Amino acid sequence: MNPTTWAALLGAITFEVVGTTLLQKSEQFTRLWPTLGLAACYLTAFYLLSLALRQMPVGIAYAVWSGLGVVAISLIGVFLFRQKLDLAAILGLTMIVGGVFVINVFSKAVSH
Repeated sequence: MNPTTWAALLGAITFEVVGTTLLQKSEQFTRLWPTLGLAACYLTAFYLLSLALRQMPVGIAYAVWSGLGVVAISLIGVFLFRQKLDLAAILGLTMIVGGVFVINVFSKAVSH
């Protein structure tokens, strides 16, 4: 798989995480600029994901996207929104990262 595919997927993850952060800031779509920003971020995220899917199986791409996105937005929740994670949440997030690692290192579905 070429580096452009991975760059598109990482870009998709980044825009999705920023969009989700703006979703929190939109206060249920009552604030205009965060709402417009989240829409732009989600559209960009899905476009970049579609580029990654040219080379990457959809299940693998979605596993990486959702796994890394969940971890990233959880960290943003902790540091930006002062949300707390309990031990079960931390263990679950660790398992998600482990799953993404296993898929990318050991799965034959991902062309290296």
